[in-house]
Amino acid sequence: MFTETIAPADSMMTEWLPRPRMVGGKPLFEALRGRRSVREFENRELVRQQLSDLLWAANGMNRPDGHRTAPSARNWQEIDIYLATKHGTYLYDAEAHALRLVLADDIRAATGLQDFVATAPLNLIYVADISRTDSEDRTERRFYTALDAGFIAQNVYLFCASEGLAAVVRGLLDRKRLATLMRLRPEQRVLVAQSVGYPKA
Repeated sequence: MFTETIAPADSMMTEWLPRPRMVGGKPLFEALRGRRSVREFENRELVRQQLSDLLWAANGMNRPDGHRTAPSARNWQEIDIYLATKHGTYLYDAEAHALRLVLADDIRAATGLQDFVATAPLNLIYVADISRTDSEDRTERRFYTALDAGFIAQNVYLFCASEGLAAVVRGLLDRKRLATLMRLRPEQRVLVAQSVGYPKA
């Protein structure tokens, strides 16, 4: 059992995250100044508190009515965050603030076409669940789901800039292959991925 990082996938079906810290961090303009894309990561995992804070910042619940830290078109809340790690693949449950085991496999190499994704400590995968939308217009759905995923990715960028972590959002990936590996339903669409970790010195 890893006491400070995600536990190995076969140890339990649910990983309860510590309560996120909702105070502190760098001032907004310092985080904006430090925001950048980094593609080289140390071989070191995020500790559980960092992971908890990152996921809450990305798209966690910040109000009692269930609204989130990232805006969502028509409040669809159609974007799910999956985490690909060496211990397995997890789904972030924002309401419970927990990780649900999806696969016991390490699928990091399949989350992109660049070499570094296979060893990045954490690859976030943003998946749109079309069944939660109320638009029949395919172009409109594509626009809003992409926009909503972009809001979440920017939250991650700013969190990483504040915490001294490295991140890069990536659109270069085989979406169909990844969806198959993740056993997604037909109404779920892989949009984009984002690698996170400690910057290589």
